[in-house]
Amino acid sequence: MRATHRGLAMTAAAFVLLPAALAGCASGGDDADEQTVTPQRAPADEAATRSRERVQAYLDAMTAKDVAAGRSQLCAVLHAGFDAAATGPNGDFADHFKVPQATITDVRSGQRGQEVSVSVSVTAGKSKVTRPLVFTVTRDGGDWCIASEAPGGNPATSPSPASPSPAS
Repeated sequence: MRATHRGLAMTAAAFVLLPAALAGCASGGDDADEQTVTPQRAPADEAATRSRERVQAYLDAMTAKDVAAGRSQLCAVLHAGFDAAATGPNGDFADHFKVPQATITDVRSGQRGQEVSVSVSVTAGKSKVTRPLVFTVTRDGGDWCIASEAPGGNPATSPSPASPSPAS
């Protein structure tokens, strides 16, 4: 019986000392191997930030007419459709369109990912149109990407659609 108590006491001691031993494994070693521990951003904050970054990069690519940079912001499943339409007559990167202004107006969670509402002004010749769009950004594997682009936006924060008007 005495051996059983001794075995239990040793097992209990092992459980008490185990967390300290494991913590010691991570704290020793060369200073060059140690990394500064930084608190991770909350998942919702990270999602909003990454979504905003992806959409802003796409808007910048539209303005610069950089098709490759725009394509790189999209999820892989959209690449074939993008390649077929991007520089076509109604594509985001069509030669006859200019994008003098594109502004993110809202970022919020949606059913399929983060919804990023934007207001995009497009000129073609002397006509200028400003339209709201909403991009859905999602996580694909370990990276964030644009999963869809659609007319509209979140009504509470998006500017109302403007009628075509002569450019100033």
